[in-house]
Amino acid sequence: MTEQTERVALITGGSGGIGRSIALRLAEDGIAVAVHYSGSRERAHDVVDRIHGIGGRAITVSGDVADETAMAAAFAETTERFGGVDVVVHTAGVMPLAPIADMDLAVFDEVQRTNVRGTFVVDQLAARAVRSGGAIINFSTSVTRLQPPSYGAYAASKGAVEALTLILARELRGRDITVNAVAPGPTDTPLFREGKPQAAIDAIAGANPMQRLGTGADIAEVVSALAGRARWINGQVLYVNGGAA
Repeated sequence: MTEQTERVALITGGSGGIGRSIALRLAEDGIAVAVHYSGSRERAHDVVDRIHGIGGRAITVSGDVADETAMAAAFAETTERFGGVDVVVHTAGVMPLAPIADMDLAVFDEVQRTNVRGTFVVDQLAARAVRSGGAIINFSTSVTRLQPPSYGAYAASKGAVEALTLILARELRGRDITVNAVAPGPTDTPLFREGKPQAAIDAIAGANPMQRLGTGADIAEVVSALAGRARWINGQVLYVNGGAA
């Protein structure tokens, strides 16, 4: 049975961190949300429960973002349940860190597979599915500007994401679909905190002109604008980092 709704968003990586904040924010905007997950089923269902709790509409979908068959099924399920797709927010990614000289090439390949191929797969499907008046929002990182040691593989993958974003914006000429990338700075999520001592986290927060880390809500506010009324922003990389770079 298809549920009728005004607008629909599919959010990859919507089960945790920044993706979770975005899912909740778009639900507050009255958008029906498909919360995508790969390995965090319980967290994805928790996000859906929270959206239902505020009177919103949401489902979970799953799949490896780099697997075109799995992601095609996620798009199809979203369309079947809600009638179409208007907004795709692609937050899913991985960030293993190591100096370039030391990184295992198998790890490097996995970063590129998830972050680059995953973006290509999701963007390809989004380009076919998103309705006129919609938005495709990819995720890059302010690391492409900050360029700290040990982030070589991750920064390389996100440089590719930015290139794909700008090219797709031009390829969708005439369809009234915006394509942008959001590039957060250090944001207080479990992924950011993983493996870092508190002293290092405090130092990173203190180095920001705003004297704090970003929050999921900070990032979600920008995504809300791009998904909604900010129609004159297209083919851009937005650095959302409190002035860190």
